[in-house]
Amino acid sequence: SGVTMRFGGLTAVKGVDLKVNAGEIVGLIGPNGAGKTTFFNCLTGLYVPTEGTVSYKGTVLPPKPHLVTSAGIARTFQNIRLFHNMTVLENVLVGRHTRTKEGLWSALLRGPGFKKAEAASEARAMELLEFIGLEKKAQHLAKNLPYGEQRKLEIARALASDPGLILLDEPTAGMNPQETRAAEELIFAIRDMGIAVLVIEHDMRFIFNLCDRVACLVQGEKLIEGTAAEVQGDERVIAAYLGEPFEGDPGAAEAAEVEAAEQNAAAGTETATEAPAAAETDAAPATEPATDPAPATEPAPAPAADSAADSDSTTSKDGEAK
Repeated sequence: SGVTMRFGGLTAVKGVDLKVNAGEIVGLIGPNGAGKTTFFNCLTGLYVPTEGTVSYKGTVLPPKPHLVTSAGIARTFQNIRLFHNMTVLENVLVGRHTRTKEGLWSALLRGPGFKKAEAASEARAMELLEFIGLEKKAQHLAKNLPYGEQRKLEIARALASDPGLILLDEPTAGMNPQETRAAEELIFAIRDMGIAVLVIEHDMRFIFNLCDRVACLVQGEKLIEGTAAEVQGDERVIAAYLGEPFEGDPGAAEAAEVEAAEQNAAAGTETATEAPAAAETDAAPATEPATDPAPATEPAPAPAADSAADSDSTTSKDGEAK
């Protein structure tokens, strides 16, 4: 609650309150740079919040990733972070280590207790691979999986710690429509297991179809929180995504200054580009005589000029006589 994160003079997240209940899917949306991933990093102990606290089941969590994971919060990342030269099964087992009680010496000596714990971990890992549909690829190297399956594997690794809350950072980024639908079904299945889900995503159709509630961050502040229908129809959310400042926007003044500067720059560019065009237009008549040799070779213009002068003179005299 009241999570604030500052980096020097920059406030990336400001006073954000958000609650996720068991068996609920909550979406976190906002333009690029709104502070969504920074908020995730605060929740999982990667960042120490400047202000505010992170609580899970009524207990304030220390800002240390391994303690947050042990408490029951797991996450995936925007960029896939698998161990590419390890097998699919081994990647899931990595996420299981927070739930094993055997220590270093047990692992080195490989006693009966360690072997029993290892067998239980492998059994649980295979259950999760079956849950995501990758049990037949358990011994494949992670780097050889298609992109969509790598995303699924990362979710399975997060689930291996038996979390009560899982944070998904853009789980469908880079996926095709078929993979996106499969990810949606997988998240629904996770929700049905009683696990709370908090998801960041830029695909608005995906978010509004998936989530029970949606919160929108703008310039690090929570703009609105409500049902998908409420958030989808909010004019401030629409303006934030279109880049149009709205009344009360924490970044409206800065956005207005940027817009004015861009307009001035555009006006200067238009003036600069119009000048060469005008020069070319003015220069065109000057080049026509040079390209047309006919007038230069005809001897007739000189006598014509004399005749015109005589005619003018005669007319003038007649005019004077009258």
